[in-house]
Amino acid sequence: MTSSPAGSRGWSPDRPLVRAGVGTALALAAGTRPGLRGAPARAGARWGAAAAGAVALGVAAGTLLPAVRRGMAERTPPGDGWAWLAWQIPVGTVWAEEMFYRGAIATLARRALGAERGRLLQAALFGLAHAPGARRAGESVPGTVAVTGVAGWVFGLLAERSGSLLAPMLAHLAVNEAGALATLAVRRRAAAVTG
Repeated sequence: MTSSPAGSRGWSPDRPLVRAGVGTALALAAGTRPGLRGAPARAGARWGAAAAGAVALGVAAGTLLPAVRRGMAERTPPGDGWAWLAWQIPVGTVWAEEMFYRGAIATLARRALGAERGRLLQAALFGLAHAPGARRAGESVPGTVAVTGVAGWVFGLLAERSGSLLAPMLAHLAVNEAGALATLAVRRRAAAVTG
């Protein structure tokens, strides 16, 4: 659920801000209530922390599997080190995508289709949006769309249950950061063994 490779076109600190700004503007224009203050934010933090903990444990367990480690060792991270981890992922990917998909799209889809079908629509669009990146990276497009679509559905459920976009933001951040850190660690270990 990372954004397009920042390093491939020269990393620029303004790109994450533009993406985050556009996502936020669209969410506010749609009438989204982000729930980032007060009781909704506290509920979002609780739900998001629980989901983030489960994600981190899942990623850690996954790295114990040789096939997963091989895949991580062969993958080229899309960003430039700490700038990617500390800026691009949280601002340019997580904030921007949650405001757009679980904010603007979910709000409009829920009004038009109801809660269940609205959640399915935003999840499907979230999954499909990751197809071009999967194609560029040489990854399975159907697999990527399916996995990110399921993640989008879960993120949507977290937002609805907590009443806050903070819950899916924390879960989304955990998915991307844990995956990125695990990939970097596996690649570094593989390089040390072979080098």
